[in-house]
Amino acid sequence: MKIAGVDEAGRGPLVGSVVAAAVILDPNNPIEGLNDSKKLTEKKREKLFIEIQEKALAWAIAEASAAEIDEHNILQASLLAMRRAVEALAIQPEHVLVDGNKVPQGLTMSCDAIIGGDALHAEISAASILAKVTRDHQMIEMDLKHPQFGFAKHKGYPTKAHFEAIALHGVIDEHRRSFGPVKKVVAALLEQQGAEL
Repeated sequence: MKIAGVDEAGRGPLVGSVVAAAVILDPNNPIEGLNDSKKLTEKKREKLFIEIQEKALAWAIAEASAAEIDEHNILQASLLAMRRAVEALAIQPEHVLVDGNKVPQGLTMSCDAIIGGDALHAEISAASILAKVTRDHQMIEMDLKHPQFGFAKHKGYPTKAHFEAIALHGVIDEHRRSFGPVKKVVAALLEQQGAEL
C-alpha cells in the first residue's frame, strides 16, 4: 500500500506562506535519521532534505500564501496547502497520514490525522523536513529583500526583534494582516495617517 505522509511548517509566524509537503517513501531505499524536523539540527535537516528528494518514491511541496491565510484563517490555509501537496504528488497514494488532529477536505483517498505524527511515522517526518527547510529558505530569500526585519534569524516568528522591526518599519505585503500583532500595527498606522490628513 502506498502511504503518503503530510505535514506543514509556518503556522505560527507573522509573515509569509504556510508550506506543506507530502512524501511517499521507498521501502527498498530507507533513509536513516528521519525525525520531527524540530528535533533535528539545521545541518541535519538540510542533509535529509536532499536525501528525501533523491530516495522517496514521490514528494511534493505546496503552500498557501499570506493572502490566503488572511482570507481563510491559518488552520484552513494549512489544510489547503496540505491538500495541494498531496494532489501534486507524481504517484497518488492509497492512504494519507497527516500530522495533527484534522485532515484536509477534498482528498479522494483515505486519511488519518495523527497528533505528534512527525515523531511517529517516517513518512510524516520526511514531509515535516521538506516543509520546514523550504519555509526556512523562503525566509532567507525574504531577508535579502527586506534585511531590516531580520527574517533569516527569527524566520518570521513573533519574536521581540520582529515586533521591534514592525514597529520601526511597518508591515510588508507578505505580513499576515489577520494575525493580532500585525493587525494592531496596521490599525495604528491607518489611525496615524488619518490624523495626518
